[in-house]
Amino acid sequence: MEINRSLSHLDSQGQAQMVDVSGKELTKRQAVAAAQVRMKTATFNTIQAGNAPKGDVLGTARLAGIIAAKQTSQLIPLCHPLPLHKIEVQVEPDPQLPGYQIQASVTTKAETGVEMEALTAVS
Repeated sequence: MEINRSLSHLDSQGQAQMVDVSGKELTKRQAVAAAQVRMKTATFNTIQAGNAPKGDVLGTARLAGIIAAKQTSQLIPLCHPLPLHKIEVQVEPDPQLPGYQIQASVTTKAETGVEMEALTAVS
């Protein structure tokens, strides 16, 4: 069995190129990514109590994730700029870490997927 070892982001000379998706159909696409943020127990307790000196840490984290997803094509070379129709970032406490479980869901109707946008949102 022959394995295709070519990478779609490299041309025949091995030079970087953006993949041509112009011939693809517009389809609904969704990607979900997850991450963990670990911290000192004292920091976790301060955030959970709502006493962080910088304000709403979790709200800021959700907004930062949304902004990050929207900026993915500017941050990662060769990512297509896409219309993002929905971005949801959830931040849930996990005392066992201690820290937070973060999950992002990104949806679009486009020619290519939104996996990198979801990964960027949780990073």
